[in-house]
Amino acid sequence: MSVVAKEGLSHISIPSFLAIILLLMGYPVGGAAAGIVAVSVALFFRDPERTHSAGPGQILSPADGRIVAVDRVQEDRHLGGGSLRISVFMSIFNVHVNRVPLDASVVAVKHVPGGFAMAHLDSAGLINERTEILLVDSSGRKCLMVQVAGLVARRIICRLSEGDEVVKGSRFGLICFGSRVDLYLPEEAQPLARIGDRVRAGQSVLAKM
Repeated sequence: MSVVAKEGLSHISIPSFLAIILLLMGYPVGGAAAGIVAVSVALFFRDPERTHSAGPGQILSPADGRIVAVDRVQEDRHLGGGSLRISVFMSIFNVHVNRVPLDASVVAVKHVPGGFAMAHLDSAGLINERTEILLVDSSGRKCLMVQVAGLVARRIICRLSEGDEVVKGSRFGLICFGSRVDLYLPEEAQPLARIGDRVRAGQSVLAKM
């Protein structure tokens, strides 16, 4: 079963209302066009129920989309050294609800102003507007999620706050409309996904710690 994320209800209601008004006024073409817009927006904000079978130490994808980066980088700001980075690019056709990749505590949530370069660019995670979410698991290992705005995406939604306890696979936010999520894991983490793989938030396993 698929539902609609609550943040999308206001976006859907406007073209839906317009479609009804136009149809009642005798403008079937305009009403149909507004109806198509309403359906398209509803599809963008779809929020399907999902379950996973990931075991201990397995890290789930935080987003639907395509893997555009799997590499070893320095993440000195939050992790204090080497890190495994995995980036998922979301097109406008993907489900945009983001999900938590592991059981953890939320240490910090920070919104960082920035630009709106194309999200698939390697530098987008550092120069674009973004929300950085630092997590720590029960073993004290730190992980960083970064919701990155893109060329079209102008709104990042994060429902998490410092001190929250989160469960692997649970929803935590979304990005409107099309963007990417970067996941930084401890250096010893082993990637299980490759560039070009298509993944699903809360279901696909990206790495193991």
